[in-house]
Amino acid sequence: MPDSLKKFKDRALAKPDVKETYEGLDEEFAFLDEVLKARAAAGLTQAEVAARIGTTQSAIARLESPSNRRFPSVETLQKYARALGCRVEIKFVPDERKPQRPRRQAKGSTRRTA
Repeated sequence: MPDSLKKFKDRALAKPDVKETYEGLDEEFAFLDEVLKARAAAGLTQAEVAARIGTTQSAIARLESPSNRRFPSVETLQKYARALGCRVEIKFVPDERKPQRPRRQAKGSTRRTA
């Protein structure tokens, strides 16, 4: 990263509101990084993925864009993944950055004790 960009980033992240917003985008950018890595590994262009799915290159560009505020459906992600020779795997993992809340028993559920 060039020095001027690094200095700008450091100054911006020194502001608590900017830092909070920036860190809030971690998961979104990690997702987009996975999408782009998968397409690169498959050796396909956006147009080639679009042709395999039956959509347009611009639709694929929107799916891969960090400025896209509409999250694609699971069905769309599955089509995209199949076009790359992949499958979608969605996981919920504990967020080590946030304290865990005590777990509550869901209404209507019964827990059996041994």
